[in-house]
Parts: sequence; C-alpha cells; structure tokens
Amino acid sequence: QLQLVESGGGLVQPGDSVRLSCTASGRTFGSYVMGWFRQAPGQERKFVAAISWSGTATYYADSVKGRFTISRDNSNDTVYLQMNSLKAEDTAVYYCTCRRDSHPVTYTWGWPYWGQGTQVTVSS
Repeated sequence: QLQLVESGGGLVQPGDSVRLSCTASGRTFGSYVMGWFRQAPGQERKFVAAISWSGTATYYADSVKGRFTISRDNSNDTVYLQMNSLKAEDTAVYYCTCRRDSHPVTYTWGWPYWGQGTQVTVSS
C-alpha cells in the first residue's frame, strides 16, 4: 500500500512563499502521476497541480498558474509544490495524491491514494 505524507504548511502573509513536500513510501514512486489538491472550509476539494511520472509534463489550475510550481525528485520519492505570491484565497488544506496512469485528471475520484493534508493559511 502506497502512503503519502505531506509537510511544509503553516501561517504566512499575503505575498509570501511556501514550499510543500510530499514523501511517498510503500510502492515504486516513479511510476505514478503525482498531484496536489486543496480544500477550503465549506468547499469541495479542488485540483491544484499535477506532474507526470518523468517530471517532464506539468499541469495547473488556472487559479495558480504562474504562481505555483510542482516538481518531483524520484530518487527521494518526493513531490513538491512551490507556492509564490500567496493570496488569502489560497488558504486551504493541501492534499498530496497519486494515480498509476500516464496523465492526471482533475476530479478527486480519479486518484486512489491520498495524504492526510497540510494546512496553509494566508493572512495578515
């Protein structure tokens, strides 16, 4: 069973940067498409970003394009989400996820494995 553990969240001010990390264990990390979703209070969980198993293809929600960068290090079984120019509306619990496929999907039920989530709060 593949397990995902996120870290790096916290309280930051608008305009700050934060890097989230997600480390996988239990399966061959390099064969999975990795993704990040987020869930704000009272809202559904939404797609944020994804990266192919090789790291050569990345995908972003329009709301974070140009501000967030997803990357992965298969040698350390870790995927990252670099978040810059943070806004109050980026406040959410951020979840790491993965699927054994060649491409990502933006709906949650297409991803079988999830981490426990890490809170990011953007507030002055």
